[in-house]
Amino acid sequence: MSRTDELRMMVRVAQLYHDDKLKQADISKQLHVSQATVSRLLKRAEDEGVVRVTIVAPRGTYPREESAIRERYGLSEAVVAECFEDREESVLSAIGAAAAHYLETTMSEGDVIGISSWSVSLLRMVDAIHPMKRPHAERVVQILGGIGNPAVQSHATQLTTRLAHLTGAEAQLLPAQGVVNSAAARLVMLGDVYVRAAMDQFRRMNIALVGVGALQPSVMLANSGNAFTDGEMQDLARRGAVGDISLRFFDRNGVPVHGPLDDRVIGVTLEELKQTPRVVAVTGGERKVAAIRACLIGRLANVLITDKFTAERLL
Repeated sequence: MSRTDELRMMVRVAQLYHDDKLKQADISKQLHVSQATVSRLLKRAEDEGVVRVTIVAPRGTYPREESAIRERYGLSEAVVAECFEDREESVLSAIGAAAAHYLETTMSEGDVIGISSWSVSLLRMVDAIHPMKRPHAERVVQILGGIGNPAVQSHATQLTTRLAHLTGAEAQLLPAQGVVNSAAARLVMLGDVYVRAAMDQFRRMNIALVGVGALQPSVMLANSGNAFTDGEMQDLARRGAVGDISLRFFDRNGVPVHGPLDDRVIGVTLEELKQTPRVVAVTGGERKVAAIRACLIGRLANVLITDKFTAERLL
């Protein structure tokens, strides 16, 4: 068979498959060639540029930005949500809805899911989740102490208990403050059987849902009574801290900034998070860009869910 004859057959097979939507078995019968030949010609049609696949991204989706973020920061997944205004309220709504869809479509039977307290973005995610009939997670674990100012404390427990209800899982609350007054007070709390039971689950998590905080705490965290003082935050800044995950601070390269404040936090550590197979950062907004970038550089999360404005800044 000459090269021209072979190309003619290749084009004919490609037309029947792509234009006429015939199955390979039907093409085999119609052209009186083997199905193996049809398969081989279809592959060669792509390899030689006879057939070219073009992906046209629908409006409101950002596959190029997602791909660029995955490549630049070595992520397993990145989701960029449509957002019409570069304002915190719009950003939170967009990433919350995107995170809800991500969890709904990627959760597996028996997952042990950790979720951080005092995160508005995660609260929006939980608000947007639809009840799941199946599969059921095994457990939803609170990974930062949720006791604080009674006026806002319900938000922290709602994150865990409502997500557990929506995913058919058992809720594992961490009944302690996120920040206690001293290292000695922390040791006392760690002796509590319920606190210890929750923290024992950290090593079992296969998904952790976290927010990324800028050095300046959010209004929700500040109002919770679980934030550090202005003087303590200034000391963290002097030591190079740019952001935190669950009140565990890191510098611009994503390296943990350890210090005496660590001994007052009751919650997951950055080292424990690094042992979790999937750490999903649900975060966005201009004031958090430096912290998000540092988090990704330090490989503190391997999935990012953010908005289009934050994605552009990260790139």
